[in-house]
Amino acid sequence: MRHFFTSVLFCLVAASTLLHSSASAKGAEPFVSAGDIDLLKLLPPPPRSDSAQTKAELGEILTLQVTRTPEMVARAKADAVENIWRFSDVMGEYFTAENLPECAAFFARVVSSEGAVVDVSKDVWQRPRPYLYSDLVKPVVKMTASGSYPSGHATAGTLMGIVLANMVPEKRPEIMARAREYANNRVVGGVHYPSDIEAGRIVGTLIAANLLTRDEFRVGFESAKVELRKKLGLDDGSSVSVINDKR
Repeated sequence: MRHFFTSVLFCLVAASTLLHSSASAKGAEPFVSAGDIDLLKLLPPPPRSDSAQTKAELGEILTLQVTRTPEMVARAKADAVENIWRFSDVMGEYFTAENLPECAAFFARVVSSEGAVVDVSKDVWQRPRPYLYSDLVKPVVKMTASGSYPSGHATAGTLMGIVLANMVPEKRPEIMARAREYANNRVVGGVHYPSDIEAGRIVGTLIAANLLTRDEFRVGFESAKVELRKKLGLDDGSSVSVINDKR
């Protein structure tokens, strides 16, 4: 009986920790806002629903729908969360929030920056999701009524990938390949068009470029980088950092 109550207590503590971590990430203060990066002035509008491009992209989604493997579906479902720890299969077993509290707090703000920039343009353009456009689309990940363009996941994945690759440039090819897969899995999952993903990659790059110029971001970046490289058994990164203060 004592083992039972111990197990219950452990589950409750774990659940509380998980909920607190999730809430902290959602409530993290972004580094930038939509006023800093106005996507309505930087991106073309999404393809019209009745356009040849949208119909062609729908065809791509439906083709994937009948060719995606169980492994692809599993990856798409796992990538439905927006957090840096989805890069653990590239970074290694020590790449966890528990092992890297400074990275956890820092990347929560990075991910929050994506929503602060992207959500405004989504609300303006309101491109219908593929499954709202055609009932032939059968998503395998959580559906949402928010606009489809640009993809927030593709934005976040690209942004996280760029920042992480700047911390560990030794793994840049693998990190950016993982970021690309993370974004593409939204098409595999049936919740985005390819053009949503392309726009998201552009936006992720724009946000990253903007963040790299900000002192507040740079301070957090350097602290998180040192913590990460130490945990990975690498040097402090001073000789490979791409963020140099030239003032």
